[in-house]
Amino acid sequence: MLYLQFGLYLALMLAVGYYYMKRTSNNNDFIIGGRTMGPVTTAISAGASDMSSWLLLGLPGAVFASGLVEGVWISLGLLLGAYFNWLIVAERLRTMTEKLDAVTLPSFIAKRSDDETGILKTVSTLVILFFFTLYVASGLKGGTLLFAHTFGASEATAMAITTLVVVSYTFLGGYMAVCWTDLLQGLLMLGALIFSSLLGFFAVSGSGAQISAANPAAFKFTTSFITGASLMAWGFGYFGQPHILARFIGIRNAESVKSARRVGITWMALSLVLATMIGIVGIGYNALFPLEGVAGPGGDSERIFLALTSALFHPLFSGFVLAAVLAAVMSTADSQLLVLTSSLTSDIPYIAKMDEKKKELISRLGVVGFAFIAYLISANDNGTILAMVGYAWGGFGAAFGPVVILALTWRRMTRWGALAGMLVGSITIYVVKNYISIEGEYFYELLPGFILAFLAIIVVSLLGDKPSHQGLEVFDETESLVRAK
Repeated sequence: MLYLQFGLYLALMLAVGYYYMKRTSNNNDFIIGGRTMGPVTTAISAGASDMSSWLLLGLPGAVFASGLVEGVWISLGLLLGAYFNWLIVAERLRTMTEKLDAVTLPSFIAKRSDDETGILKTVSTLVILFFFTLYVASGLKGGTLLFAHTFGASEATAMAITTLVVVSYTFLGGYMAVCWTDLLQGLLMLGALIFSSLLGFFAVSGSGAQISAANPAAFKFTTSFITGASLMAWGFGYFGQPHILARFIGIRNAESVKSARRVGITWMALSLVLATMIGIVGIGYNALFPLEGVAGPGGDSERIFLALTSALFHPLFSGFVLAAVLAAVMSTADSQLLVLTSSLTSDIPYIAKMDEKKKELISRLGVVGFAFIAYLISANDNGTILAMVGYAWGGFGAAFGPVVILALTWRRMTRWGALAGMLVGSITIYVVKNYISIEGEYFYELLPGFILAFLAIIVVSLLGDKPSHQGLEVFDETESLVRAK
């Protein structure tokens, strides 16, 4: 039955990919969908591509292992970051990218800064290629957990299946296939969270299970200033995630942003609360009925959602619920592969000068190539999903977040300021991640990375020449349109 359910789900995803392959006439359609996506599709696909396997595996696992302290503060930071990203960035980015004729983040940064040297586009493309390949690898690791848990497959087999599935429909349909499959996957993820959390709650409620006795830290959410600030700093990451910003660029029009924001934030708030609830319920359920492979020697807390689902649901339904985890994996990995190949064809000068058909072919082949590299990284990395996501998320947040915010809200930003921000942000992430720690504290590298990059942009911009007249003209026109609404 599980094989049939998974087979039907995967067949649906491939059908969507094939359908949009027939509607893709050029590379611009492949990487940005001709800017035709409506607000609901944009909002939920942005949320689904953002949350990934972290929502169903990483977050419940962190709460199961450490209690509410991680769930509450990370969720609060993410919710605030996502809201302000929609509020400050979305409409301005949609308007300005259209005026600048930019369809990727590197091309937007370069054109907004009036950079004719090509250095901004080159550096930003290198940042995307590095961090996104790591990000895709974290998604493949999530799929590996799913298939290994559900079918008893070896990790090598499970990882190969996950990679093949994600590559197939992204290769076929591009941006439109990614958005529509992400919409379906986002709804499936939310449904799985609702039913799993409610069934888990009813199974534990009134059973005599003492969650606080099983894990004394379960309901503790107070923490030190450094740890709390670092956990909330996850929210800074939203401003620099290329796969989320691509949804803003591809939405039908700027007027659709407000509706999309309401839908997206509602979906996100519900998903975060329910995922956190699953981690807490899992503590109580595991105390009553020990779940195999979750706790104890050799256990992996990130399996809690999978184990709880298998225990609570009838086999007739569990396949569809477990498919939600595959949805979470695919909804992020497909978006990231698309951004990777978009930068390849739009931001590397030699390829960007080719005709549309050649670029479309290279885009499709790029999906396969980057997926293979991510597969190799994932196969040789022993870190958790949360740790892998955190590194890539922090890298984008520090390298691009301050640049995007200031490019859209501050007239005085220059190309050298933008370059300084990207370099300082990226270097800080690497240095803090690998060489700096505070004993007894969780110190997320994005916190200093974002702040230092922000300051670097301002200082270098003020010390250098003023922006060009052309850049200021586009900025002022965009700002006047936004304020008029």
